[in-house]
Amino acid sequence: MGVAATESKWVLPLKKVAEPAGTLFCFPYAGGSPETFRAWADGIADDIEVMCVVLPGRGRRLKEPRYDRWQPLVEDVFEALSPYLNRRHAFYGHSFGGRLAYELTHLASAAYPGMTRRLFVSGCRSPDVPQKRPYMHRMTESDFRGAVASMGGTPAELFDQERLMRLLLPTIRSEIRLAEMWSPRHPSGVDVPITALYSRDDRIDGWSSMRGWRNFTRRTCELVDVPGGHFFVDSHPDHVTRIINTRLRNVDE
Repeated sequence: MGVAATESKWVLPLKKVAEPAGTLFCFPYAGGSPETFRAWADGIADDIEVMCVVLPGRGRRLKEPRYDRWQPLVEDVFEALSPYLNRRHAFYGHSFGGRLAYELTHLASAAYPGMTRRLFVSGCRSPDVPQKRPYMHRMTESDFRGAVASMGGTPAELFDQERLMRLLLPTIRSEIRLAEMWSPRHPSGVDVPITALYSRDDRIDGWSSMRGWRNFTRRTCELVDVPGGHFFVDSHPDHVTRIINTRLRNVDE
């Protein structure tokens, strides 16, 4: 059950295991880098391999067209991950990545029954919670930059690198647009346990925005408080990996 022989541009292995008990697929926040998960991949249990899903508009795929609709994005990611989904796996997504992980859970759990062991969503409103207004993706360039800076997920020093920001901001805006326009697509929820991680200090999607996740699974759902603000995946990795490891050990839940 090792890494598929034909690794695609969609998947970046962060931790390889010779004979893994399962795979954790990670989905970053809007404009996020695989480095978020690389930083704590070694903290995941020794028998779990870790992979990050790489979308167009970042890293080695910087010049590829970005998605502007959910359906083709979900279908293409599912096709790319299909070679890896016939063994035990779990999904972890933060913010925009949580939305994508939830969409993928529907397809993966139906196509590969019993193989999707758990869905982790963090800093991500539940599908029934309306998006806060005004929409960021409709802001002017200067206002959008200011809003991104105030969120805290982009290192402050990057805003002084104009050329780099001009490359990064279109990807951030396009994925924030997808996140903001996301709405319920699967009323019945998933047949997979959900662990929803939130921070009481998160001004974007805290407990009140995430408590509804219990209505979107036919299995168990728990809400777990993690220290830090919206980007606790970056600031408190030890808390996150501890939660992941504890839940992945309960593989027969």
